[in-house]
Amino acid sequence: MDSSRAASRVEGTVVEADIRGRADLDVVLRRFYLAAFADPAIGPFFTEVAGTDLETHLPRITDFWERALFRSADYRRNAFAPHAALHSARAMTAGDFGRWVQLWRATIDGLHRGPNAERAKAQGERIALTLHKRLAGTDGTRDGDGTGFIPLAALELRAGA
Repeated sequence: MDSSRAASRVEGTVVEADIRGRADLDVVLRRFYLAAFADPAIGPFFTEVAGTDLETHLPRITDFWERALFRSADYRRNAFAPHAALHSARAMTAGDFGRWVQLWRATIDGLHRGPNAERAKAQGERIALTLHKRLAGTDGTRDGDGTGFIPLAALELRAGA
């Protein structure tokens, strides 16, 4: 590994210094979606409700994240529309969005450290909260069952426990 790709060992895994571009995003997104598809809480949204084909979805979502982090991709799709359609088929709760963010943060933390990685985690939280608020038609602080959006600062996963 050359010095421009300096890495450290974290719990037996090589962690790259930072997310540097599309190739790194591709790895992050593949790992994230494999975890999300297999997750018992949110996996069915991808596998059963949406029937997501990762190879079709990945270039689009990579464009989205490349645009969000580096302003270097041309993403002109409506990111809200597919989530609204999914929510219509099966309501997504604050807990579902919280789990998405847990997996997103854990994936990034398992691969990268640095300002872009931190920005990707923060952006993921903002996106999840915004989607939840828009889909719930409220300020996003409560679900119908009264559970509400769980701040990630309270989650053990974020604290590295």
